[in-house]
Amino acid sequence: MVLDAIVAIVLIASILGQEAKSAGMGGMGGGADTVFSSKARGMDALLARVTVVFAILFAVITIVIARMTN
Repeated sequence: MVLDAIVAIVLIASILGQEAKSAGMGGMGGGADTVFSSKARGMDALLARVTVVFAILFAVITIVIARMTN
């Protein structure tokens, strides 16, 4: 469970470290082409990959813990 907590903290940090991709719900109106056409570069691309990896790792560890406690 300690490993699960550590992975969760890293996952939260990687999500909070990313830049906002749009102006929220207001960006869905006229500026939709800028919302979906922007490519992540540099640190944002790294944080996006780290987020995906740790999200999958968190899900797997949580499922394993749930199976072990039953």
